[in-house]
Amino acid sequence: MIYKVFFLLLVTACTHVSARGVYQQPDEFIAQAFDGEPPATSVIWIKGELKQQIEKILQHKNNYRRARYWQKAQRSVWVLKEVGKTEPITVGIIIDEDKISQLKVLEFRETRGWEVRYPFFTKQFKQITLKDDNNLSATIDGISGATLSVRALHKLAQIALLLNKTVNQDATK
Repeated sequence: MIYKVFFLLLVTACTHVSARGVYQQPDEFIAQAFDGEPPATSVIWIKGELKQQIEKILQHKNNYRRARYWQKAQRSVWVLKEVGKTEPITVGIIIDEDKISQLKVLEFRETRGWEVRYPFFTKQFKQITLKDDNNLSATIDGISGATLSVRALHKLAQIALLLNKTVNQDATK
């Protein structure tokens, strides 16, 4: 009997440890998004109204002072982080013509909520745009037991689309 209990504890502990991981390095994600030829890194400074909009999305103080991105024609790539429950989740987001074409969890550090990294969840973000009120144009279904991770990815999608919109508006001025 004691061996069964020990085995169950071991399996449970291994499951939580295996949930954490680096699934793809940001540099690899960026290179892949541009067929191996990424453009130079660009920077957008987060201040004023943009900072306020991001804080409204995050529902907490914004720690970003700037965001790096890569852009070629109508494609931009953003690598952003947001805390799920206690640890940051690193996400890569590709935006084509103001629509998300791919959202991918690059690094997950939490012990719970790791299901957000799978395509069954992330494919919901494909073709989503940003509405005028900075909300996503479609509803994202949650995952039971991963609520905070789902919220983090939802916020990052909004922020990437907002930053992309701001960059494109600034380019036309």
